[in-house]
Amino acid sequence: MTNESNMNNELHVIFGTGPVGLAVMDELVTRGKRVRMINRSGRASVPAGVEVASGDATDPIFTRQICAGAAVVYQCSNPPYTEWAERFPPLQAGVLEGAAANGAKLISMENLYMYGSTGGKPLVETLPYAAQTRKGQVRAAMAEALLTAHRQGKVRVATGRAADFYGPRVRVSAMGERIFPVALAGKSVQLMGNPDLPHTYTYMPDIGKALAILGEREEALGQVWHIPSAATVTSRQFLKLVGEAIGKPVKIQTVPKFVLQLLGLFNADIREVAEMVYQFEEPFVVDASKFTQAFGQQATALPAAIQATVAWWRQAGNKSSWCALVKISRYIVGYYAPSVCSQSAIACPISSGESSWRLCNPRTITAFCAGQVRQNSC
Repeated sequence: MTNESNMNNELHVIFGTGPVGLAVMDELVTRGKRVRMINRSGRASVPAGVEVASGDATDPIFTRQICAGAAVVYQCSNPPYTEWAERFPPLQAGVLEGAAANGAKLISMENLYMYGSTGGKPLVETLPYAAQTRKGQVRAAMAEALLTAHRQGKVRVATGRAADFYGPRVRVSAMGERIFPVALAGKSVQLMGNPDLPHTYTYMPDIGKALAILGEREEALGQVWHIPSAATVTSRQFLKLVGEAIGKPVKIQTVPKFVLQLLGLFNADIREVAEMVYQFEEPFVVDASKFTQAFGQQATALPAAIQATVAWWRQAGNKSSWCALVKISRYIVGYYAPSVCSQSAIACPISSGESSWRLCNPRTITAFCAGQVRQNSC
């Protein structure tokens, strides 16, 4: 048997069947690899030949067994946003144990929360971990745990980090279900922070390709790598390209941080989102030149990536669940605003192509929110 045949017969184990895990699977299948995917249910939409197994990734006995024979293990799973502190560290520890017990490489997917605010400076791999948010501090501790395990010789680790995701299968993201299906329906999309600041977004198929590369290359081990993204533009420019792809301009409503904080009093998911708004209140530019120089991967150009994302959403044909959440939250604000806000000032949107915000009496926002619910707009 040739070396190439041996490599193609290697077992690659992916924890998580969300958009990241499935993007890695897509790339590995394209490369002719043998793939096993792990989730809680044992069910996932995968091509023939890809194995799907169920189990608890926090259980080291299970992870040692399910990773038996693996050459590479990919940690692509996440707990719910509201349960990071409690569930994420033991989940990572379980996956790490499975890889370590079998002598497999561990390729871990991370975001950029551990860096915290940079004051608008580009994000590079050498930045210190200075997160002030709860989730950022969890992520920082987990990132350090991975690199410590590598330095101690317990497991061979490489980490890929990406900015906010978009692309096929991506729903829970700043450029996911709150944007594409809403824009396709002709409704106003909701943006956090300042839409005129540069913000890097990472295309999901590029993430899958990058993690597969890290799994192949020995020189990647023991290091952190920012995954290549297309040239950074502002969120407004990104949405202009979305409008060109769908054939009509995208209407924008910007939501100030304190409004999200108010909504967060009644909804835990929005409360977790509000904590990370700082990323949209300063330039957020990710530098992935280290990866590109080492491995040569170039990111998919924005127009092509957005066209593919729009095509996926058209085919998916699903209404955004975020839309329902926003409508419920608007109702809550409309109902409670008079009692929880001062009579002197609360932000209220002016209904227009792009909503602006001004200070007004709480009754104004009450009327606005109620009107949005009646109009079924989102």
